[in-house]
Amino acid sequence: METLTNIDLREDPAARWYVKNETVQVSFPGEPGELISREGPNRYLPGDAIVTGATGDRWVVSRERFDARYVAIGPNAHGEPGPYRNKPVPVLVKEMPGAFAIARSAGGDVLTGKAGDWLMQYAPGDYGITERARFMAVYRQAENAAP
Repeated sequence: METLTNIDLREDPAARWYVKNETVQVSFPGEPGELISREGPNRYLPGDAIVTGATGDRWVVSRERFDARYVAIGPNAHGEPGPYRNKPVPVLVKEMPGAFAIARSAGGDVLTGKAGDWLMQYAPGDYGITERARFMAVYRQAENAAP
């Protein structure tokens, strides 16, 4: 398995811009903890978002990043548990040809992916991994080349 370091998909000709289109269920824990996602450990702090996607996958989003990327829908106000929709923010992605690992951020949790999974770069130094089937279900190529 290849461990990726110092990756910047902005410089990779194989990378493309995609947008997620998904309604998710969210809770906000009152205590720190750890959730084990399909890709690896996701540590969280009180107030971070624990997200359950339309495909049943669960992951953690830091509160700062969550507030910038998700909007409450339905009867709940932002910051309350319930359904949310992601904002259509383009993200750089690359389908990976082999097994790989990458830290979510400098010193952060290490995630692992299989051949065919997608490396996500939300910002320089901010990464994720999306399993191939989930990626195909909730992501669409962005109409513009860059955000």
